[in-house]
Amino acid sequence: MKYITVSEASKKFGINERRVRSLLKEKRIEGAILQGHKYLIPENAVKPLDRRIKGQRLFEDSPLKGINIDFTNYRKQYPSDDGYFGRYGGAYLPSNLKKAMDEIYYGYQTIAKSSKFISELREIRKNYQGRPTPIYHCQNLSNYLGRVQIYLKREDLNHGGAHKLNNAMGQALLAKYLGKKKLIAETGAGSHGTAVAMAAAYFGLECEIYMGEVDMEKQAPNVSRIKMLGAKVIPVKHGTKTLKEAVDAAFEAYAKEYKTAFYVIGSAVGPHPYPLMVRDFQEVIGREAKEQFLEMTGELPDIVTACVGGGSNAIGMFEAFLNEPVNIVGVEAMGKGEEPGKNSATMTLGKEMVLHGFNSLVLQNKDGTPGDAYSIASGLDYPGVGPEHAFLKEVGRVKYEYVTDDEAAEAFFLLSRLEGIIPAIESSHALAYAIKCARNMKSGSILVNLSGRGDKDIDFMLKKYPHMFK
Repeated sequence: MKYITVSEASKKFGINERRVRSLLKEKRIEGAILQGHKYLIPENAVKPLDRRIKGQRLFEDSPLKGINIDFTNYRKQYPSDDGYFGRYGGAYLPSNLKKAMDEIYYGYQTIAKSSKFISELREIRKNYQGRPTPIYHCQNLSNYLGRVQIYLKREDLNHGGAHKLNNAMGQALLAKYLGKKKLIAETGAGSHGTAVAMAAAYFGLECEIYMGEVDMEKQAPNVSRIKMLGAKVIPVKHGTKTLKEAVDAAFEAYAKEYKTAFYVIGSAVGPHPYPLMVRDFQEVIGREAKEQFLEMTGELPDIVTACVGGGSNAIGMFEAFLNEPVNIVGVEAMGKGEEPGKNSATMTLGKEMVLHGFNSLVLQNKDGTPGDAYSIASGLDYPGVGPEHAFLKEVGRVKYEYVTDDEAAEAFFLLSRLEGIIPAIESSHALAYAIKCARNMKSGSILVNLSGRGDKDIDFMLKKYPHMFK
């Protein structure tokens, strides 16, 4: 019998050496022997397949237990033809915009499902966006925290520095096929605005981006990027001057120009068919991640997690894992606390109502009007949440947790210092949750969707947390 080393097995199995040693300690590589302090592995050894490790998680053993939905056919069943996930979703609009939504929906169901459209979008993703984005094992961070292994889906390496371009290019391509001349969009952190500006430049379309003045100040680098790309940034000066008001203003502009313009919504919110389109254009994240993680480790992660504001990066990540024995967790922003106006924890504190043309959970004032949302992360300070997320919470398939500003800030600096990766402060919320889990779990693995990079946040974080830079 010929034997190979841990290093050679690592190359053969396509996983890192630390993972090989873990498999050896668990006695999961058949025929391996320990001689002194060295492992010898049979040359013909096979990489172990997925096996759930019992009794180590913070959750029940079976995430699918007690759920009455067949997730193998989930995408064909939800949303319904009129855009509902259970009772959430729909399209609550004036008659002129209903006609516009019908045009987009029927265009999406025909044009976007054609082989020509799919082929063109795949070519864009490969040669313009640089997909697939990789999965990265945070070995230094994992060692620092204990025995739990943390992995990142590197959407920060998608062209533009965030997951937003997946959806923006898809919607802009549809706009081109529908003969539209202009793209209209809202943005909070500026990542979606940047992505839409890129898409407009790529397809030769006019572009207007609505952005709250508060967010423009916090995300000044992205404002400059949007302008550099040839788009017009229109400041929103009323209300809280953040994402909700930017959405209001963008809708108002679109209502006047819907015959020649296309509104590119950046998250899994809005009237039908936007939650459907955004999910479908973003689910490339989860499909890639699932295949890559299995290839890298031989098994599925114990926990899959992503941050949730409106919910586009999360729904894109979660979709591929809904029918798998994996715990799925969305992480929202508790900000400065549970008091109204100090957080964006819609899944925790929100109530059902219609906002921006769809029915979902929304932060509300005592009089039932939409409340103010706050987060250190501009991309998360939206008072509503995508209808599919509300539905997945209601049926019990996805859990929704929260972290505070300070917890997200700790994660922001920790990943930067230990791995040389500066995460977006939005993504840092999901990373902070993974860090909390890692400190309380004996072993296992957590896959985090690192939805964006943090270049845009550096100046703001320097002012906000100067002591952490020392």
